[in-house]
Amino acid sequence: MAVVMVAGLLGLAGCASEQGAAGAERTDGAAGAPTAASPSPSTPSSPTPATPPSGSPRPSPVPVTGPDQLLVTMEVTGGFAGVQKEVALRGDGTVHTTDKGERAVRRTSAAQFAELRTLLGDPALDDVSDFTKNMQAADLFQYTLRFGGRTVRTDLSAEEPALDRLVHALSAWLPK
Repeated sequence: MAVVMVAGLLGLAGCASEQGAAGAERTDGAAGAPTAASPSPSTPSSPTPATPPSGSPRPSPVPVTGPDQLLVTMEVTGGFAGVQKEVALRGDGTVHTTDKGERAVRRTSAAQFAELRTLLGDPALDDVSDFTKNMQAADLFQYTLRFGGRTVRTDLSAEEPALDRLVHALSAWLPK
């Protein structure tokens, strides 16, 4: 019994520290930008691998039907500084970004493209609510994602691991 309680408490402590770390990545009120460790602007590092909970189906990359296919768009708005940025992933492996009217186009590596498509193919995204917002919180970033024929709006206040991984992977491509 004591071993089970200790294991449970350690599990809760791990969740709390993960939540604290994830919460710290959400916004930086002073800078108005995500505070996660940022890859270099020229080549984002590979996103966190899509690992479903045990017993869940493994994600498979979403199919690409052509180079002009729009796989996902994500708009980031709000925060203390009034951010407005957008990132779009196309079927040819290019990432298009917009920040303060400045546009940029960069190409993913084959591994980065496969990983982003795998994050998009995570079956857990099917269970994500189309709208989650913490009405008591002020100045959180608002994320609007369009993929697979749906629109998801979130401020990342709800724990949605598959969505969080996708948002963080796409955010790595945004200008800093």
